[in-house]
Amino acid sequence: MLRNTGIALALSCAVIAPANAQLVLLAQGQLTGSAAGTGKDLSGLGYTLENGLPANILGGIGSGLSYAGGNTFLAVPDRGPNATAYNGLIDDTTSYISRFQTLNMTLTASAGGALPFTLTPQLQKTTLLYSPTALNYGSGAGLGTKSDGTPLGSGAPVVNSAGQYYFSGRSDNYGAGTSANPANARFDPEAIRVSNDGKSVFISDEYGPYVRQFDRATGALVKTFTLPTNLDVATLSPHGDTEIGGNTVGRVANKGMEGLAITPDGKTLVGIMQAALEQDADKAGKLVRIVTIDIATGETHEYGYKLTNGSGVSEIVAVNDHQFLVDERDGKGLGDGSTAKVKQLFLIDLNGAADITNLSGKAALDKAVAKSSTPFLDLVNELAKQGVDGAGVPAKIEGVSFGQDVAYNGGTYHTLYLANDNDFVPGVAGANQFYVFGFQDKDLPGYVAQSVAAVPEPGVWAMLIAGLGMIGGMLRRRRTAAVA
Repeated sequence: MLRNTGIALALSCAVIAPANAQLVLLAQGQLTGSAAGTGKDLSGLGYTLENGLPANILGGIGSGLSYAGGNTFLAVPDRGPNATAYNGLIDDTTSYISRFQTLNMTLTASAGGALPFTLTPQLQKTTLLYSPTALNYGSGAGLGTKSDGTPLGSGAPVVNSAGQYYFSGRSDNYGAGTSANPANARFDPEAIRVSNDGKSVFISDEYGPYVRQFDRATGALVKTFTLPTNLDVATLSPHGDTEIGGNTVGRVANKGMEGLAITPDGKTLVGIMQAALEQDADKAGKLVRIVTIDIATGETHEYGYKLTNGSGVSEIVAVNDHQFLVDERDGKGLGDGSTAKVKQLFLIDLNGAADITNLSGKAALDKAVAKSSTPFLDLVNELAKQGVDGAGVPAKIEGVSFGQDVAYNGGTYHTLYLANDNDFVPGVAGANQFYVFGFQDKDLPGYVAQSVAAVPEPGVWAMLIAGLGMIGGMLRRRRTAAVA
């Protein structure tokens, strides 16, 4: 439980002593395809998008990453392949259906290898996200054409049906009201976490910003949480720059709720914005807002995070019920054609932090949460030890998750996974990469692992039910034979 008392308000802007962590790069792996083929996911979608790319394109899955127990992880791509230019009026977005990917990430000890373990990522399932009730989609009128020159047309995915209205990345998929309208179909997933019972996923996005709960097995919308209104924008546009110019309050376009954590007890979601809100922007742009959500009651609080060297934040992951690691980065590196400098994880503490919901600008920045003076992990430095220069470090390190424990060097090591968003352009930004670091209790005192209940996939349930039916039939036959 997050403790938010007034007795420790003096801790705001305080510094957490560095932990002198001794992390070890255990493994590195990549995912380039699935059983459906190279560059394809398992959605089964067989049509093409407005930009001519296939609807089942695999990419960007490091936008968000979450451990789900065993060797299972869930990964979420963002709004789709909009790095492929075709229509600037809608920021090159398409009706790519929002989804999450279920991955098996097996770590195998590698005797004599370059790294202590071999990581083998495998795509197990693709789950499409939909609402059982109707959503707002754009008509495409006045917004140009598809890549083939035909009218853009509706933003509603062609596979929509009664009771299944899919969320998608098209930037014109909105209706009346603010960006928080829960009926808007536009959705730009950036982070994913799993409920402790294993039955739900929570996904944050940049358009609303939204935090939505979905059924893990089906992808059906369960709930959209109500977030503080100071995060919303009132004037909407399918073109990001136009939307930025039309608002003085709320999130900046394409810089919404980039990260999401869940406390180990499964009771609190903790979201973080990528950059300063319009009303918080100053010359330095150092203030990033953290939003806590009580899952049971919906109660929210806001706290401030002060950037050190990065241009924004991409993820937050819970260490325990009050400490978190924050992924602070620049936009440089592989995919940007430049040299990465800042891909760092900092430790923060919300204990005693001041609620800044009703503050803005410098007043809010002055109440920033306690933060470690040095990074817990500096990815650029760690990869340099492996001979990878800054130009080879993925620009968008966005997925961060703790994972399974492993036996290494005579002890037990916890794991920390990092993943990149390659913007669906592996030829430019590289493959979907995963980096696995190991650490011990002394490196991160107070670490508490989230315990996620194992939930069999629908196919497994079917086999179990069939097996129980066979056993029941056998028992009935035995009883009949005994009576005879």
